[in-house]
Amino acid sequence: MGRLGPTEIILILVVIVLLFGAKKLPDMARSLGKSARILKSEAKAMKTEGKKDEAAPADPPSDPAVQQRTIQAAPGDVSSSRPVTEPTDRTTQR
Repeated sequence: MGRLGPTEIILILVVIVLLFGAKKLPDMARSLGKSARILKSEAKAMKTEGKKDEAAPADPPSDPAVQQRTIQAAPGDVSSSRPVTEPTDRTTQR
């Protein structure tokens, strides 16, 4: 009980093809892959940021309320990178 057999998997795939159409499935897969790459690069950036913060304190930004960094769609992809302004967390500051 609770396990999907080959018949159920095939039935699910047929329903997906009928709902979305065969033409849209490659685009959906491409979008899913791009999203996964973005998530992976963001997770990697957060890990390196955390290690950098632990190793040595960084210079504070010119405006302490705003930090700016660049988000890239995939490592090495400069065509879709864009600067993002992020406010700092002021809940712990007094």
